[in-house]
Order: sequence, then C-alpha cells, then structure tokens
Amino acid sequence: MIPPSWELGAYKDTLLGLAARPDVRTIIPHRPQEPYLLAKYHDQFSEYVDLAVPSLETLTRVHDRKRLMEAAADAGVPAPRTELLDDAADWNTDRIIKARYNLLVDDYVESVGPDESQIVKHVEHVSADESHDSAAIREQMNHTPIVQAYVDGPEYMIGALCEHGETVAMYQHRQIRGDSHTGGGGVYRETVKNPELEANARALLETLEWHGLACIEYVRDADTGAFKPIELNPRMWQSLACATRAGADFPVWYWLQATGRSEQIEPGYDAGVGTHYLGGELQHIVSIARERSSLVETPSLTGRLREILKSCYECPAFDYLHADDPSPFLRQTHTGSIKAITRRL
Repeated sequence: MIPPSWELGAYKDTLLGLAARPDVRTIIPHRPQEPYLLAKYHDQFSEYVDLAVPSLETLTRVHDRKRLMEAAADAGVPAPRTELLDDAADWNTDRIIKARYNLLVDDYVESVGPDESQIVKHVEHVSADESHDSAAIREQMNHTPIVQAYVDGPEYMIGALCEHGETVAMYQHRQIRGDSHTGGGGVYRETVKNPELEANARALLETLEWHGLACIEYVRDADTGAFKPIELNPRMWQSLACATRAGADFPVWYWLQATGRSEQIEPGYDAGVGTHYLGGELQHIVSIARERSSLVETPSLTGRLREILKSCYECPAFDYLHADDPSPFLRQTHTGSIKAITRRL
C-alpha cells in the first residue's frame, strides 16, 4: 500500500523502495511533493534511477513565489508586483492574496514537521479598498502568504523540459476554461505557438538555470499585452493529455533526457489542438454555484453549461476518455469528482 504523498517521510521511503526495483529506470515527478523529495534526497535516489530534476537550492527559489517573481525581474520578464502580506501597505488597487509556498514543508516553514507536508491552494481576491482579515488568512494558509497585483487577462501555460538552463522542448496552450470560473488549472485548452511567450519563458528558465520539467502559468495583461508569469511548477501538468495529443510527448522526452539521450528528442507539436478534462469541467460548474470573487464576475450557470456542451460537441477530445477503453476515464472521473465536490462544498 502506497501512503498518501502528504505523509512525506513514509511516501519518500516507499518511493525509494520503488526506485530500487531492477525494472525501474527513472521517476517522472507528478505529485507536488515528488520534485522536492527527488531534489532533497537526490543522492539516495540516484543510486537506483536516472533523474532530471533541479537542485534543492534552485527548487527552493521557485517554490517561493516571491523569489520566483524576483527571478523574473532578473530575467527581464514583466511580472506582477509581489510582496509579503506583512509588508503590503497600498491597498488602493486590486490584489490577490495567495500562498507564498504552494507546498509547505519543514525546509520552508516552521509550522510543518519533517515527515509531513501540506498543499495550500486557497486564493483570496481583494478589490481596491476592500477590507480583509490578515490574521485569519495567515492562519488559514498556515504561513505568511504573499500579496500580488491582480492581472486581468487570458491565461496561458508553458510546458518545458530543460537541461541546465537550455530549453530542450517546449509547448504552449491557451486556457479557455479553468477548474474554477475565477481561474485555476486548465480544463479546456488549445495549443498555440506565440514567439513572445516562448522568448519570455526561455529567458526565465535560463536565468534559473533550470533542469528538468517546468510548468509555467501566465496571464496576458489585458492592458499592456505583456505575458506575466504567475507560478512555476516543477513537474508534469494537468493538461499533459493535450500536449501528447498535439505531438509533444513529454513523458518519452523526459525518459530520454534522464537516461542521457537528449539528442534523440525531436521537439515539436501542432497548434490548434484542444482537449477537455471532463472532471475539471464539473469542478468549474460547482465553482459557479459555490464560489464568489470581488474581481471576477460570476457567469450564468445555464449559459456556461451551454458553452461547455457546445465546446465538447465542436471539440470532442477528452483527457483519459477513449472509446476502446473507457475504464480509466470512468475511474478517474469518479474519484476526481468526489474529491472536487467534497472540497468545494
């Protein structure tokens, strides 16, 4: 029995046991805790498997969203103003309050023990001059969060594989719908190829001297047109099925890089390929019923349902759903939907 990933000590020991199997050659980071464990205990894991992960020092810089925005500034990449909640004084503009660390571990905060971890997904929208309870928010997030200027505009995502700062492969998509009507992970997306967005991501990854997988979330500022990074996740992403359908086979590419065969990677993908994550579409509907934001207008429930049905008809491509083998889709949708509805209700 594999323990839950938030039980960090037990999960690490189990993962190390799997790595020691003779039929295992590498581990592809997927859950939030995995890049941290593979980086922190790199020497132990590398005895058994080949890895392509950043150093713990670099990973810590990226997990800290305040330092990530500073790295963006170093790379000459426009980024939203970001500061700690305790330091924020000017509330005359629209802001969001979110976790400084999406992953809480003892290396980052004192409130978490060495064998445990927490994931903080809560985001607080605060319109200009709107009041907020800093103490309650800090307690809910279990650490001092960041305050970030709200950037209005469409969301994009970069998926990349890097070798010590050099981008080996890259993929882009535009997010049409997220798992919440206020944003979140993409559940309906379409691949794009934007040279400005690519140059932006390459500059940031080069500055970080990034190694391994990177998923960078962007918002294109509706006022300036600039692509502004919001966060970087050092692992495979929720929309991986969209990337592979478009021809960007990152699992295979990661395998080739980790095993020293990067020269065999032939990067590329098709633009205009869209996919739906149906469990996420259900989360989106639940969010309309349950979530409110002072910065994002709540859409009509019936209107959004019509949009979802229309887009599924016009773009009948779905994560996990294949006519010749529906079982993975049914199992994943059942499990994911129960978790999502329970969390939101």
